[in-house]
Amino acid sequence: MQRPKDTEYDWIFKLLIIGDSGVGKTNLLLRFCDDKFATSHLATMGIDFKSKKIEIDGKKIKLQVWDTAGQERFRQITQNYYKGAMGVIMTYSINDKESFRNIEVWMKQIRQQASVNIAKLLVGNKCDMESERQVTFEEGKSLADTFGIKFFETSAKSDINVTEAFFTICKEIQEKININPEPKSESPFTLKQEQNNNGKNTGRTCC
Repeated sequence: MQRPKDTEYDWIFKLLIIGDSGVGKTNLLLRFCDDKFATSHLATMGIDFKSKKIEIDGKKIKLQVWDTAGQERFRQITQNYYKGAMGVIMTYSINDKESFRNIEVWMKQIRQQASVNIAKLLVGNKCDMESERQVTFEEGKSLADTFGIKFFETSAKSDINVTEAFFTICKEIQEKININPEPKSESPFTLKQEQNNNGKNTGRTCC
């Protein structure tokens, strides 16, 4: 397996956050990378990402978290970024039943666009909005069990289970690496920096 040349970390993990518009993908990103929460912001137009350095089992990991637009008209842009992704967090809002129903659509897209080895996690966000709940914890857990993946309810606003969710999927990615330490070059577990046509890293980093 290729390792980054930067000696400050051992691996680069590319992780996508997908889901319908308004489920809180950007705030999950902000909470995890910057420990911030935005009460209002513009909808993400296409793709944005931040990076964060973490450590798991003694390995230093540079995690690139890609925040994808949930609007239907931007889904083709989202599909282009499955290439090289090692993990994906499917997100819905517990107070938006339609966003929960659409998880099936997002899972179908993953199966069509992503590697069969990609790590997956289901997140029901905004669990602080209990009075407006439309999706029960049991419904979310049942859907995750159907997919054979892990499940968290989170709140970016109240900082509930956000770090736990991200570390859980990163640990799953690391387990896949340990099982298959010498993947083929086309595997998403051959780790490279995403670059634009000018050879510069795309997006902006937070740390």
